[in-house]
Amino acid sequence: MDTGSSILKKSTRDSALVHNKVKEVREKHLMSKAELARKAGLSALTIDRVERGIPCRMDTKRKIILALGYQLKDKDKVFPEN
Repeated sequence: MDTGSSILKKSTRDSALVHNKVKEVREKHLMSKAELARKAGLSALTIDRVERGIPCRMDTKRKIILALGYQLKDKDKVFPEN
């Protein structure tokens, strides 16, 4: 019986991963995933997925940028365009 986990793994594997600097910037600020998640109003699981390059919604990116202390105009410092 498929519990859905294989569907998530397959969709993650098949979709292109997105390069970002969330982990690098977070660690530069000496911030844990849990702390970033709390400041951004997101789950730690979402932060983990974003750091692994799984695509996320624009609203999620916005929350992460602001929680890291950047302004939205500085988005390329966290989410550089490919």
